Amino acid sequence: MPRHYTGRLIVLDDPKAVGSEAFRTLRTNLQFASLNEELVTISFTSTGPNEGKSVISSNLAVSIAQTGTKVILMDCDLRKPAVHRIFGLRNTVGLTTVLTGEASLESALQDTRCKNLQVLTAGPIPPNPAELLQSKAMEKTISEIRHFADKVLIDAPPVLPVADAMILASYVDGIVFVVGAQLAPKDMARRAKEQLESTNTRILGVVLNKVKYDRGSEHYYYYYRPSEQDG
Repeated sequence: MPRHYTGRLIVLDDPKAVGSEAFRTLRTNLQFASLNEELVTISFTSTGPNEGKSVISSNLAVSIAQTGTKVILMDCDLRKPAVHRIFGLRNTVGLTTVLTGEASLESALQDTRCKNLQVLTAGPIPPNPAELLQSKAMEKTISEIRHFADKVLIDAPPVLPVADAMILASYVDGIVFVVGAQLAPKDMARRAKEQLESTNTRILGVVLNKVKYDRGSEHYYYYYRPSEQDG
């Protein structure tokens, strides 16, 4: 995505933009990331904050839903949630209220202006995010939500600041690692990748975000690289 990108849903608002086409390309790449097994739950994380993982996961969720696939986007960043702002949704009920038993999963899911796409916002910020994510209630919620959609995309916290992303890795079929160009030092990005690999969860690929370069008269804003685990 371009550096001036503000977080709007470009796939919905400007479907003919080059950025929208980039998300369609990413969608196709993920479809081919695993031909032998179905990927239902996919987590999006980054080395640190402000690398654009929430914008990437949100726009990709829209792009997948536009193919007729039923998608749920979960905001599991219980420290700095952003998905509700991107979609313009309320955040009084969400994942945290489901985990604490104050709301059912079905009642907490919110429709969006994109057909086939629902969002489970993070909900009120709790005092104990890691404990909630590691709870039996979270394990049950992940298991249950798979019955509501064909694809579940999870916006996870960054890897290095907290343990949350590592906890969430144990619940998903694969991880997409978002790297903000010139934002994540190479040694830190490498350390984050190694930490993810230690969970034995498959890293599907890397999205290099906030890059702008010219190819003729066009501008391309992201680069996707399959994980080295895929050969």
